[in-house]
Amino acid sequence: MSNREEMPLDVLFVGGGPANLAGAIHLFQLAQEKGLEIEIGLIDKGDTIGAHSLSGAIMDPKALKELMPDYEDKGCPIERSDCKDEFYYLTPTGKLAVPYTPSYMHNDGCHIISLSKFTRWLGGIAEEMGIMVFPGFSGTEVLYAEDGKTVTGVATGDKGVDKDGKQKGTFEPGVDLTARVTVFGEGSKGSLMREVGKKLNIFSDRMPQVFETAIKEVIELPEDNAFLSSPTTVVHTFGHPLGLDTKGGGFLYKMKDNRVSLGLVVGLDYEDAGLEPYEAFIRYKRHPLIADIIQGGKVLQQGAKTLAAGGYYTLPKLAVDGAVFVGDSASMLNIQRLKGVHTAMKSGMLAAETIIEAFEADDCSEQVLKGYEAKVRSSWINDELYAARNFTQALGKKGIGKFIHIGAQYVTGGRGIVDPMDIDKDSGTLKSGSGSPAGESLSYDGELYVDKLTGVYLSGTRHEEDQPCHLQILDMDICLNQCRETYQNPCTRFCPGQVYELEEEGGLRLKLNPSNCLHCKTCEIKDPYENIIWTCPEGGGGPNYSIV
Repeated sequence: MSNREEMPLDVLFVGGGPANLAGAIHLFQLAQEKGLEIEIGLIDKGDTIGAHSLSGAIMDPKALKELMPDYEDKGCPIERSDCKDEFYYLTPTGKLAVPYTPSYMHNDGCHIISLSKFTRWLGGIAEEMGIMVFPGFSGTEVLYAEDGKTVTGVATGDKGVDKDGKQKGTFEPGVDLTARVTVFGEGSKGSLMREVGKKLNIFSDRMPQVFETAIKEVIELPEDNAFLSSPTTVVHTFGHPLGLDTKGGGFLYKMKDNRVSLGLVVGLDYEDAGLEPYEAFIRYKRHPLIADIIQGGKVLQQGAKTLAAGGYYTLPKLAVDGAVFVGDSASMLNIQRLKGVHTAMKSGMLAAETIIEAFEADDCSEQVLKGYEAKVRSSWINDELYAARNFTQALGKKGIGKFIHIGAQYVTGGRGIVDPMDIDKDSGTLKSGSGSPAGESLSYDGELYVDKLTGVYLSGTRHEEDQPCHLQILDMDICLNQCRETYQNPCTRFCPGQVYELEEEGGLRLKLNPSNCLHCKTCEIKDPYENIIWTCPEGGGGPNYSIV
């Protein structure tokens, strides 16, 4: 920590997603209304705001309307305002239209957006207000007061360090960003949240955090493509290629400029050690329903991310001395509605309201900041998440049992047959010796169907090659012995970026390609021995999503 500068702020937002951007904007608005002068800073590990925000998403605008009633006049980048849905169960070669769509799946009044464009737009508004926005800065360490439990800010990582930890000619020390209140909105499976969880036990007495991995693309369609002229703008599917025993499903959203956003979501509680989410995504694209829609198209951008899917029973403690936790970092995605932008934004706004109260009381202790949790519990966030409190567990059931539990929950307001239903940690669900049945061989044309490495290229991912590896294998012997013997090294399959490769020439070894990393963190979540730790690489590295 020598030769590091300290930059004092009143409030520091860690992460540049919808939760923190909405929180920072709302905090600035409230401070102006009350005549308070507050120094607000926001950091994000992406090279620009929006660079690490992956999703063609459906957004319920209820939180945005509260934050900014005139959002359309301010140029909010909406891809489509008309959501006309179709919902199918897919067999390997056919489709069955779902005759009744539950009310929570309806998208009336919602918008299709590019999350990258949306966060970039919010970031621009924040900067215009005078909020200090710092992209390209990775938070690598949480700072504490002498008592060891009061959060006082975040340290950013050094830049210009080589793979051996030595300073290069371009060395630039990180900065200690101190604040009266730090707002953690790192998104799914944040590395700082992991460390706070260990030190301050914010996840104790909660059910395990669980996740899904989404592989997504933006595809440009030819002008004469029939889907472009159809009234349908939203397609959701379940079934093939995952079947009924693996949680997940597919989506396709119509966007501007003859483009569609296509993706497959795979629940990381899957049991089959041979399952490869990327391969499943390609099989999904080749299903007749999807292949017919995207025929003649070209992949413009591809990427992957994880989604915090646990919901109500996995919410951590939301406030500690000097800090609060918002958005996907706090597992506020509503998996039942397949939406999380609105809940993330609302959580950031409620955090802002609590911070103002703390400043007025001149007390940023947990005793005051826990008012944020009370606000969440009395808001529509709680209403939504409580109604879906057992939904991810029901989705994880096998076969017809899935529909029995979902149906029971629908008619009982979320309670279902058992309340609460247990949640199994994703790292503990693989079955030894399991493997996917042989399927049709996959082929790639490099344009509409691309392999993993081409997908990494299309994500815009880049990392400084000569820097410390941000993926830590705690015990390589476990990889080469126990994991190989029991599960045949599933990291070589569940990683969507081909970061992990098993090489046998000249002796067995696990080769890491950290420059391919998409920052999805699937590896840390799904590794059966919890033997992989994801840490932030040098700031500015990672994907560069611009149109997704």
